[in-house]
Amino acid sequence: MAYDIAEWPEEPLDPYSEKVAHAFETVGPSVVHISAVQANGRGGTGSGVIFAPDGYLITNSHVIAGAAHLSASTTDGHRLDAVLIGDDPATDLAVLRLNATGLPHARLGSSSRLRVGQLVVAIGNPLGFQATVTAGIVSALGRTLRSPSGRLIESVIQTDAPLNPGNSGGALVDGQGRVVGVNTAMIGQAQGLCFAIGADTVADVTARLMRDGRVRRSRLGIAGQTTPLDPRLARRLQRSGAAAVMVSELVAQGPAARAGVEAGDLILDFAGSAIVTVDDLHRTLTAEIAGQDVELRLIRRGRIETLTIRPDLDD
Repeated sequence: MAYDIAEWPEEPLDPYSEKVAHAFETVGPSVVHISAVQANGRGGTGSGVIFAPDGYLITNSHVIAGAAHLSASTTDGHRLDAVLIGDDPATDLAVLRLNATGLPHARLGSSSRLRVGQLVVAIGNPLGFQATVTAGIVSALGRTLRSPSGRLIESVIQTDAPLNPGNSGGALVDGQGRVVGVNTAMIGQAQGLCFAIGADTVADVTARLMRDGRVRRSRLGIAGQTTPLDPRLARRLQRSGAAAVMVSELVAQGPAARAGVEAGDLILDFAGSAIVTVDDLHRTLTAEIAGQDVELRLIRRGRIETLTIRPDLDD
């Protein structure tokens, strides 16, 4: 049976394509192309995600670093001036505000609910090509990545959704159309090694940047990663989640090292809060507890111990 092009029947998409298309149609209009021009006239570009209808957007700190003038182009072709609201090089995140209201905006999901093997879609503007979508899976969770400031970013998502220069600051989206991360880096000499900052970290940092314009923290002088606990042990300890934070590295003469923390320790509680993930620990490390004695409960070689630690202010 022959058809004219106008009469050609529209076939339904397969489930995989349907999820990718849904993610792009839902979030794509909120992803912008950012132009960052320095005082010497040199410029850089990247991507950003509008998360509020009154023009607030999130991007990477390294995209806007040193810029004297910022602007963003929306998918419908409008070019808008942008102002920097706050910048946090330690997590490679920044918040800008566009000179417009009523803009399409994305919804943040939760990175803590992601699973390895789950479909994710990267949306950005690689090499200046507006509104480009690539798809892949979550390759690993809980990665550590060094930010441009030199600080370690914890709970980073590893994905094989291809990224290119210009994708930085764009959205990593799940199949339901929720932003689960902000794309931040790729390994140039490898294939399928791309990274995004988890949405839980993004939500926490964004709130602080909008309130204070910066993020002040205390620090323990450790690097750590979220590690599963035996479910029976978690029940015995009456834990809300069957995980803790394992100390993987210690800064010499840092607060944790001075308090007697050792590599391999599993942090259960800090400052009266249960620590299930690295993000939980980050949220407790506010500037207010710097210089104060705080209890740290941990598991060391099968035994529960409590130490007193005095966090430093991280400037």
